[in-house]
Amino acid sequence: MIMSDNNGLLYGLDQRLPPLPAFLSALQHVLAGVVGVITPPLIIGSALGLGEWLPYLISMSLLASGIGTFLQSNRVRGIGAGMICMQGPSFAFVGVSIAGGLWIKEQGGTPQDIMAMLFGVNAVAALVPMVVSRFIEPLKRIFTPVVTGSVIALIGISLIKVSMVNWCGGTNAQDFAGLGNIALGAGTLAVIVLLSCAKNSWLRLSSVVIGMGAGCLVALLSGKFHFEGVGDSWFRLPELFPFGVQFNGAIFLPIALISLVCVLEAVGDLTANCMISGHSISNAEFRSRLKGGIMADGISCLISAMLCAFPNTTFAQNNGVIQMTGVASRYVGRYIGVILVLLGLFPPFGELLRQIPPPVLGGATMVMFGCVAVAGIRIIMQAPLDRRDVLIVALTFGVGLVIHSVPEFLDNFPTFISNLLGSAAASGGLVAIVLSLVIPQQKKAVAPEEVVPEERSSDDRARSL
Repeated sequence: MIMSDNNGLLYGLDQRLPPLPAFLSALQHVLAGVVGVITPPLIIGSALGLGEWLPYLISMSLLASGIGTFLQSNRVRGIGAGMICMQGPSFAFVGVSIAGGLWIKEQGGTPQDIMAMLFGVNAVAALVPMVVSRFIEPLKRIFTPVVTGSVIALIGISLIKVSMVNWCGGTNAQDFAGLGNIALGAGTLAVIVLLSCAKNSWLRLSSVVIGMGAGCLVALLSGKFHFEGVGDSWFRLPELFPFGVQFNGAIFLPIALISLVCVLEAVGDLTANCMISGHSISNAEFRSRLKGGIMADGISCLISAMLCAFPNTTFAQNNGVIQMTGVASRYVGRYIGVILVLLGLFPPFGELLRQIPPPVLGGATMVMFGCVAVAGIRIIMQAPLDRRDVLIVALTFGVGLVIHSVPEFLDNFPTFISNLLGSAAASGGLVAIVLSLVIPQQKKAVAPEEVVPEERSSDDRARSL
């Protein structure tokens, strides 16, 4: 097993892995993120009465995520971050997509009209990250370590709640927070933590897979794993815009603004990924990765719209998996992309992963999401914080956690505002940006110049001896 010099990683960013370790590492990323890929189309489709097309929407979501992930792992013609950046549909678009779809439904639109409108608008909105990616250099003043670190920390904290809900049994579970669920999640977490601390690199590489496998086995023996079959369709070919394309400016505006907010989240994810991978986050190479990563996000959103999947963004889960396994090789991203594409083309595999018991999933992701929050804090602490920075971080966390803990805070705001600020990362990130632009930077005291002693002559040196 090759050991990297980058912060104790088993494999650095540009180191190739043998096929088996690469597959095991990729599988852990997929297990950590697959539920996040299929949940948004499930929520949106169910709310809009698209039940007949849900299997297709889920398959296309997996396929689009695989293509986007493969694109991110490579840096072809400046497109892609060249890192492990698993793509998946953003939950930020769930509310606005449902609101737009319901509006079309009220106007007498059919389910096909709803999908034609939503995916047509999403295709145009994909231009937002593409355009923003061309202006990364001027935006350096906004995307400071304080801003990006705060955003990624809030993302991690938000994900921890999702993990905890799963650990307790999942939303609407009849035995929510039952001791059996808690014990199952705790056992899964214990196995993963134990193996991730092992000196044997193979155990560390496969810690998540083994931990979740052990959790599923215990769930099966205890009657908490109920196999529901794999569906009727074994293979599904994609189509481009199968429902046609429509456009509406009133629906486009909020989606475009949320696309802009997602760029901020992606910047935080990419920054954390680069730092965890042992690379600088303050040089020209990093800015090039950032530029390529945001551009790839936009292209991934366009591909998603063409395939009838909802807008993609860079997932934060991968950062936790990288820290757990010690594998940062971008070549793993290619394996992740291929696995997701196969899951999209062969629905039974995705259906099997979807049936992983929630407590097992919650226990497995708890430490990963915690690592995401820690990565954000590490970014914030890249340099000593002055009073201005402390104020920005404090208010960013305050506002973000208020929205996260008490979502009713936005109940009396217009729907557009509540959708835009509905997540901790979005609300906190916007606060961080506004404060960083409004609060003047403190003038740093200039240290007295050090007096460089003149070179002494050989006679002076001789006398000093």
